[in-house]
Amino acid sequence: MPKSKTTTVHTTASQSTGAQSAGAQSAGAQSAGAQCAPAYRRKAKRKRFAVKRKRPNAKSSCFAAKTKRCNERNKRSTVGFKRRIAFIGGALIIALIAVILLMRPVGRKVYPIHYAEEVFHYATEYELDPCLVFAVIKVESDFTPNAVSRAGAQGLMQIMPDTADWIAWRQGREHDGRRILEPEYNIDMGCYLLSYLMEYYGGNIDYALAAYNAGKGAVDGWLESSEYFDGSKLRIPYEETDNYVKKVNFAYKSYKELYHEEFCDK
Repeated sequence: MPKSKTTTVHTTASQSTGAQSAGAQSAGAQSAGAQCAPAYRRKAKRKRFAVKRKRPNAKSSCFAAKTKRCNERNKRSTVGFKRRIAFIGGALIIALIAVILLMRPVGRKVYPIHYAEEVFHYATEYELDPCLVFAVIKVESDFTPNAVSRAGAQGLMQIMPDTADWIAWRQGREHDGRRILEPEYNIDMGCYLLSYLMEYYGGNIDYALAAYNAGKGAVDGWLESSEYFDGSKLRIPYEETDNYVKKVNFAYKSYKELYHEEFCDK
């Protein structure tokens, strides 16, 4: 009897172990199935998406048509813009040519050459550019022979009385104050002074013009001062003199551009 019980116990244990092994295999199969399922689903989704991309729909066709129309409109607008630019450019060129053709007559009204005979005579005698003499007269008196400044400068080239005495002494004659407003007498003195300053400053027009306005002593002092002169460029501390030099230089350039051909014939 004891042997049969032992046999029964072993049989039951072996059955239980087999059931557990079968359960483990079943669980492993389920786990493997669970792992394989996502990969299959992903492949299926990719196939569906690939089919959808290849398959045209109404919305994409409509979008393509709109894009094509927009591109055509943009192309037409670009062509129109280029045509407008070309038209405006042509109009500007025509306007510029008209301004150039009209500039000389208008410019000559602004920068005239009154007292040309006297200016050419004394500019030649004192070796000056007539354009520079006209520029000085334009800025100094605007060709007004009886002009008198608040400081007492007189005539076309605005000669101060004491400066006129010095010029007459340099010329070897006695100054006649009653003639200072006469155009020829005044231009003679002004051209002599300008020629003297041009020679004194080695042909530097800016220095000569500054001295004509502020005096030679003032300009000499500026040139000796490191505050105003750095060895190559002069900084004019007087605002009036600085503006005067700029105005005469501008007028000088204008006269040369407006009367180049006539002055070259002289």
